[in-house]
Amino acid sequence: MIAYTMLGTNDLEKAAAFYDALFAEMGVSRAFDSDRFVNYSRGDGGPAFAITKPYDGNPATVGNGVMISLGMRSAEDVDRLHKKALELGATDEGAPGPRGPRFYIGYFRDLDGNKLNFFALLPKS
Repeated sequence: MIAYTMLGTNDLEKAAAFYDALFAEMGVSRAFDSDRFVNYSRGDGGPAFAITKPYDGNPATVGNGVMISLGMRSAEDVDRLHKKALELGATDEGAPGPRGPRFYIGYFRDLDGNKLNFFALLPKS
């Protein structure tokens, strides 16, 4: 069970502005923040998402093979949020579409190069 995920950033202010705007589209907002990190949640006790300056003082780097999937309710939500991420400066890593029999996914990289996706489970046919 995922409690929270955390991604490193080298520009907390810029990353926070990106996620503030993107997550507002999902009904997610800042739960708390500090000068080193920002934590987001829906406020329902479910999984949270955070961005942080690395605590070891070294530059944040993108993990090879690491990806975070953000669950959506529908393929339309995936399309809408993927488009919003790109409008906010993210790069496309795979346009939204069906992947397998019931997965609908759109991939992107955030402003720091972290790979994420928006995911919806399609109804059974």
